[in-house]
Amino acid sequence: MMIVHKVFGNMRPLVCVFWMFLLALLSSHTESVAVMSVDLGSEWVKVAIVKPGVPMEIVLNKESRRKTPVAIALKENERLFGDNALGMAVKNPKVTFRYFQDLLGKRVDNPQVKAFEARFPEYQLVKDERRETVLFKLSEDLIYSPEELLGMILNYSRSLAEDFAEQSVKDVVITVPAFFNQAERRAVLQAAQLSGLKVLQLINDNTAVALNYGVFRRKDINATAQNIMFYDMGARSTVCTIVTYQTVKTKDSGTQPQLQIRGVWFDRTLGGLEIDLRLRDHLAKLFNEQKKSKKDVRENQRAMNKLLKEANRVKTILSANNDHMAQIEGLMDDIDFKAKVTRQELEDLCADLFNRVSAPVQQALASAEMKMEEIDQVILVGGSTRVPKVQELLLKVVGKEELGKNINADEAAAMGAVYQAAALSKAFKVKPFIVRDAAIFPIQVEFTREVEEENHIKSLKHNKRILFHRLAPYPQRKVITFNRYTDDFAFSINYGDLSYLGPEDLKVFGSLNLTTVKLNGVGESFQKRSDYESKGIKAHFNMDESGLLTLDRVEAVFETVVDEKPEQESTLTKLGNTISSLFGGGSSVSETKENATDSVQEEDEVPTEPTKEEEPETADSTDKQQDKEKDTTETNDKEEGKKEEEKAEPQEGKEKQEDGKEEASAKAPEEDAKKPTAPKKQKLVDDIGVEQTLNDIPDFIEEELKKAAKRLQELTERDFNKQEREKAANSLEAFIFETQDKLDQKEFKKVSTTEQREEISTKLNQASTWLEEEGYAATTKELKDKLSELKKLCKALFFKVEERRKWPDRLAALDSLLNHSSIFLKSARMIPEDDQIFTDVELGVLEKLITDTWTWKNETLAEQAKLSLTEKPVLLSKDIEIKIGALDREVQYLLNKAKFSKPKPKKKNNTTKPENTEKNATETEEKIIPPKEESTQENASNPEPVKEPPVAEEKTEIPELEGSEADATSQKPSEKPDETHKTEL
Repeated sequence: MMIVHKVFGNMRPLVCVFWMFLLALLSSHTESVAVMSVDLGSEWVKVAIVKPGVPMEIVLNKESRRKTPVAIALKENERLFGDNALGMAVKNPKVTFRYFQDLLGKRVDNPQVKAFEARFPEYQLVKDERRETVLFKLSEDLIYSPEELLGMILNYSRSLAEDFAEQSVKDVVITVPAFFNQAERRAVLQAAQLSGLKVLQLINDNTAVALNYGVFRRKDINATAQNIMFYDMGARSTVCTIVTYQTVKTKDSGTQPQLQIRGVWFDRTLGGLEIDLRLRDHLAKLFNEQKKSKKDVRENQRAMNKLLKEANRVKTILSANNDHMAQIEGLMDDIDFKAKVTRQELEDLCADLFNRVSAPVQQALASAEMKMEEIDQVILVGGSTRVPKVQELLLKVVGKEELGKNINADEAAAMGAVYQAAALSKAFKVKPFIVRDAAIFPIQVEFTREVEEENHIKSLKHNKRILFHRLAPYPQRKVITFNRYTDDFAFSINYGDLSYLGPEDLKVFGSLNLTTVKLNGVGESFQKRSDYESKGIKAHFNMDESGLLTLDRVEAVFETVVDEKPEQESTLTKLGNTISSLFGGGSSVSETKENATDSVQEEDEVPTEPTKEEEPETADSTDKQQDKEKDTTETNDKEEGKKEEEKAEPQEGKEKQEDGKEEASAKAPEEDAKKPTAPKKQKLVDDIGVEQTLNDIPDFIEEELKKAAKRLQELTERDFNKQEREKAANSLEAFIFETQDKLDQKEFKKVSTTEQREEISTKLNQASTWLEEEGYAATTKELKDKLSELKKLCKALFFKVEERRKWPDRLAALDSLLNHSSIFLKSARMIPEDDQIFTDVELGVLEKLITDTWTWKNETLAEQAKLSLTEKPVLLSKDIEIKIGALDREVQYLLNKAKFSKPKPKKKNNTTKPENTEKNATETEEKIIPPKEESTQENASNPEPVKEPPVAEEKTEIPELEGSEADATSQKPSEKPDETHKTEL
């Protein structure tokens, strides 16, 4: 603040405001610094957290498990999550919801919705008339969307993280399947919004696994590319990913490791759930064949849920055994079920599923344009890869000696996502790890305009421009320029060529049309800028870290020639430049000059982790193309190394990259140096109005979001109040039983009278009767008040017992310290006068303190002995602790003084010994520690301080009290330590 005041002088009020704003900003960030990740699987959810002192840890749920089932039961007055919800699924399957992620971003007529209804007929699905999506109907008043159910799961995950972190947590990174399209990703974001979470990023689960793998093998990554294949078979789907690891050079942080997604393929319906369903149907068939019941078990939903649970257990056991006995007590109509299942039977049931295991590997290699020989290692991820048949088939297709199992198949995605959360959070500083994800589905822009043929016949021409190719890296920004429009027009944003997907996948994918964009104000802008040269209508697109495409803005760009005149900086401009230079913004002047030389060029967006930048196409190159084509599309690629890389042609130079470093070439050839300077051009930009219409799945409108968020908040508050009430009732009941038991114990009888115990017992019995008869309807406040009343009644009794329990240890510690302090005082007084380091005042203070403490102890014990056991004691444990602390501080002060004191020099008695040379004296000085009596007169008059050995620096010749803390060696002699702990000799 002193420096700032000197620089700004009279600007002190402005500086004060700045610092107040900065402090407020910092304080807001320190309230909650923990971040979390949610690995949102189809069957399980894993939560990881990073907070100060806890780097990357999996959060345990209330059952102390590291993963929680994705299940939620919605009863009339209660919500159940996780294992409790699974228990309710057997009793009442209609109110327990599972595997609803398949319905996110899907219309009612989607094949995946139909398959969901066939697998789980217990659910009643209805249509959302406005959005044409699916809703779960429990009753006329209870209707929930899949986004609301997912929001409940996310909110529950947040509560687990907050209990673990012991602070509020809001920032989160959520994993999603790599094959999620735009509608599905928006649905996840809306669910997070309903739960009150701030999503830092939606990260693909395969990318999160790859990041976790690379972070813990950072030292093994070098400039040589390493190609790793991750085969992830989970409960619902299978994804095969090819990742390349290598170090790259960056402008800001030097050489850093990088992962790049090279190839991806997936199978939406190949997973553990399909195996469970096949085995469930097989067990149902076996039960019907036993003919123990005339009913078909497949028509009983509760029985089928029991069979599904047993099928999952049997499948897990068959991964390690050749056969196992499936058994369920009371499957239906109190009939038990028992049947033997072999591994071979399971493999025969799922033969068609196992035939699909190799397809993701082959297709991923094809998308990456690589061969299997280029893959260094194949890593297994996901719980379903533990099936022996899956591993057997994978070994055949990859041709490796073994499959990599050196990664936690269940927690890798959660750990990678939480590392990314810490990297994105401002509260933590992590080592950079560049992540270059890939968009699986191509996206293009389509528009129609009127063209005139050679015979002067006008017709409509439909144009397509690829915006993001398949496997294009993101995040990145792109710009498309429309050069032939002078009036309002519209264009569409659609998916590109998806012919590589199968027919079934295309049906599940949904609508190929994303957004229709209508532009307003184009004609008005051209009329207003009729004297200017048009540089086209520029649409700025952004695919962010979550893989979501947005249209940031649309601009009409014009250009005109202006006369160069020096402009004087205003007072505010100078002030702004001064502040910028003071806080590290000194480069703004050079940037302004650089932009002034080419004002037509588009402003570059800074990429996340650039290794190579491409400048956007300039106006000159656009004009040249206009003479050859009737419509021009320019794409400004903001990400390095893209497959769809479009080379720009800047006016005065171009960038070159050699060994990761960019060197600017000459602005113009030598022969052009003699040419006259080109006139300066000024760029003018008009914002164009944008009206967007979603064509795939409409988002929630604001009113629907508020209504859903309010309903979820009410459910959360209801659950919280219910938990608080149950906690209060349990605490009251436990206190009653424990206190009734204590009244019969000997130590409680000793310090209380019969009347006191009878009074307490009567009150306890009354409270117990009230709790049994009226407690079920009592409020949380009534339960807490009843507990407070009983505690107040028993406070005196508990205090007397607790004091007597503490007396032996406290008095023993005081006696020990008094004895040791007396010995220390006696030893200190015996030090010869010439070597004495303590003053008479210091020793006198210690002696008086020892005497006063002995006196207080004896007098208090004598007074306590006169009192009866039922009276309030005068000897209190806290008073003993105060005496111990005071005496301990005084002794520690003297010990610290002894530690830091320098030995007094001693005069030499023998004067007949010849003097050493200067060289020998120096050697003697260096070797002798401490100085001995044989040292020369010269050395004795200028002694060197004693240097303590590094290992034994805690030792001293003065008797030291054990148990002293670090302050005994770190504080100066003039400072008394504040510690109040007990010390012993």
